[in-house]
Amino acid sequence: MTLHLPGADGALRAYEPRTEPLALTPGAPLTSRTVFSAAHVVADPYADTTPDSPAAVDWDATLAFRRHLWSHGLGVAEAMDTAQRGMGLDWAGAAELIRRSAAEAKAVGGRIACGVGTDQITGGTLAEVRAAYEEQLAVVEESGAQAILMASRALAATAQGPDDYLEVYGHLLRQAAEPVVLHWLGPMFDPALEGYWGSPDLDAATDTFLEVIAAHPDKVDGIKVSLLDARREVDLRRRLPQGVRCYTGDDFNYPELIAGDEQGFSHALLGIFDPLGPLAAEAVRVLDTGNTEGFRALLDPTVELSRHLFQAPTRFYKTGVVFLAWLAGHQSHFTMVGGLQSARSLPHLSRAYELADGLGLFPDPKLAEERMRTLLHLYGVTP
Repeated sequence: MTLHLPGADGALRAYEPRTEPLALTPGAPLTSRTVFSAAHVVADPYADTTPDSPAAVDWDATLAFRRHLWSHGLGVAEAMDTAQRGMGLDWAGAAELIRRSAAEAKAVGGRIACGVGTDQITGGTLAEVRAAYEEQLAVVEESGAQAILMASRALAATAQGPDDYLEVYGHLLRQAAEPVVLHWLGPMFDPALEGYWGSPDLDAATDTFLEVIAAHPDKVDGIKVSLLDARREVDLRRRLPQGVRCYTGDDFNYPELIAGDEQGFSHALLGIFDPLGPLAAEAVRVLDTGNTEGFRALLDPTVELSRHLFQAPTRFYKTGVVFLAWLAGHQSHFTMVGGLQSARSLPHLSRAYELADGLGLFPDPKLAEERMRTLLHLYGVTP
């Protein structure tokens, strides 16, 4: 049946939903690229909470979604910004998420890496920032997961220049038990991270970032770059020490960066691979055969959806990710920790549905249509 979707101009337009999903089933393990999906958390819709209260998580649905990603051969990047770190999920909730997901990964043989940050403090001295990082690193290492050293709001607020970043990261890398992933998250994802690595000039910041890696290449498995700048990522990728990987976090340009060129390629650690998980895995399996054109044919059409979800203010992309998980049947409701389901407009969500449906992402298109119709009615949309 026809849906009438509101556009940005306020007018309704007719849309005929797809009737058949894209046929995607779990396949062989991925071989040519290491691919992580940064996964969202499922809120408990029955919890009596407010936007300021600690997150109430539906653990069964949250872990079931991770099993879905693992079943398609993807790794899970846990407790990252996609899981609403610092935007509804506090450190206590993140620590429980890390422990539960790491145990689940061990039980099913899934790959997992977890975010290490400083969100149990809002500021302080460099020593206090180091101590906060150390507390979280211990939790991740004790869980058996790989550590991802995330960018720190507290460090950005405290550091006086590049030397402070070199000191803090050098200290952490020296004590890390296993090689970690360093995460450079741009201010479009979190405005509090403006000027990270000691300078608002990205060339100078890149030099400091590379200096950290060069001093401890044996402790750095790779870097995750989320700057939405493909040229800069490629330049940075080519300057990495031998054996240090680049995991693209560019949700605007991921097909070309993963495909690579004659001088190398990026692996992936992406929030958009939460809703795209099965399709992304299938595309990489095609790439594993050496078929770059087939890989691009599958993944290039998804970029319009990704750019839509990650449009400014980019930090609210999580709303679209959870919305698509609800439409796809991975959770029974469209509720988010911190009430973040209100962060995107109905026209934005309508376009997300239309693009995702056009790609065949919903395993049950009829269910997605019914849920979209329910949302439209809730907002008072009647044709």
